[in-house]
Amino acid sequence: MAIPAGLSTTKRFLRSRVRTGLIRSRNSFVPAIQMTVCAVGAYAFAEYILGHTGPLFAATSSLIALGFSREPRLRRVMEVGLGCTIGIAVGDLLLHWLGGDIWVAAVVLLFSILLARFLDSGNIFTTQLALQSLLVVLLPAPSGGPFTRSIDAVVGGMFALLVTILVPKDPRQEPRRDVRKLLHELAEVLRECAGALVNSDSTQAWHALIRGRNCQPLVDAMRQSLRASGEVATLAPAYRRHRDELDRLKQSLDFIDLALRNSRVFARRLTSAINHTALSDEATDSIAGVLQETAAAIDELSLGLAETHEGVRRAHLRTARRDLSEIALRLHPKLLEVQRLEGETVVMLFRPLMVDLLEATGMDAAEARDVLPAL
Repeated sequence: MAIPAGLSTTKRFLRSRVRTGLIRSRNSFVPAIQMTVCAVGAYAFAEYILGHTGPLFAATSSLIALGFSREPRLRRVMEVGLGCTIGIAVGDLLLHWLGGDIWVAAVVLLFSILLARFLDSGNIFTTQLALQSLLVVLLPAPSGGPFTRSIDAVVGGMFALLVTILVPKDPRQEPRRDVRKLLHELAEVLRECAGALVNSDSTQAWHALIRGRNCQPLVDAMRQSLRASGEVATLAPAYRRHRDELDRLKQSLDFIDLALRNSRVFARRLTSAINHTALSDEATDSIAGVLQETAAAIDELSLGLAETHEGVRRAHLRTARRDLSEIALRLHPKLLEVQRLEGETVVMLFRPLMVDLLEATGMDAAEARDVLPAL
């Protein structure tokens, strides 16, 4: 009996969803244990050591501060503690002046949200400040006074920092994973541009441009993970020796970001060149070859920046630097058999991208520019 197409699609979707969920759960197992221990420990400390009754905010603030977010934990701890304290103060003052009616809760919430956005752009800070103000109006104060909740939030944050310091994960993991994704996308952008040239397909070049534009969230995510990783490397004694490597990754990211921006400019110009048939067959083959070779060199650069072993890392970076230098030596319109002005513009726009990639390998800016043939 044939399985209906709709049912088969649903089964494939569910199977894929379960597989993805299991992988995500497996990868989150250790952080989940840390979060559980941290939350229960913060709650127990606030209840048994400080004598607070039902210190839920100690547990919740530790969970928020640890979390699965890429944001630096120190910032989250500060946002939770300050947001909680200021929120309670605002709620108490407005409650004293306006009374405890339901319309007061609406006024308090609106004022608290606007005040939080005025003071800081952090989402957690806004949520904590508004929530605490609202709870002050709607719920009776705990036995230790309204600021008991603020103390609980600070306790939870301190426990989160303690876990970060004593049981840290390797701060290089996320940035390495991010740089692999980023360089893979950059290499694919250039491969699509090469395919567009070979096929004389301006639509494919436009797709490469769109793909390059879609890389910006990856750049932003890596910057955030580098900030968080730098914080872990500063706080955790076991990983302080890796701060130099994280700094080098940050410098490489700056150049990769520039290379991505230049790739978008290049893809846009390439679209126009293909539409206007600005390149001869010989020039098309030459530039397409350069793009394919550059993509392969970017793959090598990705291996180097994501490598854990220092010796292997340096070997990959040397290979990438050598390959990119050899390609750069050919980036002249005459050497690539380009004759028309619009074709020359395509080559000229690729030269800054090559300088960015060479700098991403660790080459000095002046040295990278000197590799290019004189015009």
